Amino acid sequence: MKKVTIVIALFFSILAVQAQTKISPGPTDDKNPDDQESLAKDYLSQIMGVAMSATSNMKLFHFVYDWIGTPYRFGGSSRRGIDCSAFTKELYSEVFNMDIQRSSRDIFSMVSPVRRDDLKEGDLVFFKIHSRRISHVGIYLGNNRFAHASSRGVAISSLDDAYYRRYFYRGGRMLESFKAELEKQSTDNSSTSTDNN
Repeated sequence: MKKVTIVIALFFSILAVQAQTKISPGPTDDKNPDDQESLAKDYLSQIMGVAMSATSNMKLFHFVYDWIGTPYRFGGSSRRGIDCSAFTKELYSEVFNMDIQRSSRDIFSMVSPVRRDDLKEGDLVFFKIHSRRISHVGIYLGNNRFAHASSRGVAISSLDDAYYRRYFYRGGRMLESFKAELEKQSTDNSSTSTDNN
């Protein structure tokens, strides 16, 4: 009988707490957008293991967070399965508004080499895994961490991991000439579509 009474008491106390929670204003109701962005940065920093600064590209980190856990599929390019170069291409399209090549080797031809110590947020990292040719690409996030579509799916890994340290080939930053050309194409396409309407 005592157990039943305790269970009933707990049940009603939980209901009372839920009712108070619904009535009282939420903690975010009176926060300004800067506070909310700061909270978002703190949250993403903890999840990704990357210290975000005031200049961090939140769009980049939100994109990565949204894709984490997407399964790996060679040749795939959707939420049902994606490979490393398709993930990189999708990220550059959505975050940087740039249409880059589809294969990791072709993407490498669009960058200027960057030493590992000089990598910045948004740079690319290339690997030669069990190959003499570039076979893997990811996006650098900071703190030696990068996002990529690995065999375990879209994940965040560390360049300090023995495996990635062993196969790391080079970092790369999108060449200014390619950036200018891609931006020009984007501008030309938008003006053409405007003219057709």
